[in-house]
Amino acid sequence: MSIMHVTDQIFASEIKEGLVLVDFWAPWCGPCKMIAPVLNDIDVEMGDQVKIVKLNVDENADTTRKYGVMGIPALILFKDGEIVDQVVGYQPKEALTELIAKHA
Repeated sequence: MSIMHVTDQIFASEIKEGLVLVDFWAPWCGPCKMIAPVLNDIDVEMGDQVKIVKLNVDENADTTRKYGVMGIPALILFKDGEIVDQVVGYQPKEALTELIAKHA
């Protein structure tokens, strides 16, 4: 499965089923750039267990505000539309795979 970029308009439909990791990011954010290859690796290795989507906070203020995202990268894990876990800031691959596995 490949990582999908979502917008305010389609966000709700993309998180409503299954396990979905949302990366709230911005192009100017250094730690966001650092975590991107980590998310790509996780997508390759765990794509059958979790869907990964990215939401640009600069272009999608409504969803960013709705979930109270104040710092980025913010990674929120949804299961069937409900938040089950979240972390802020760069996370190593091992921490994110554990986070996902805990809810898979």
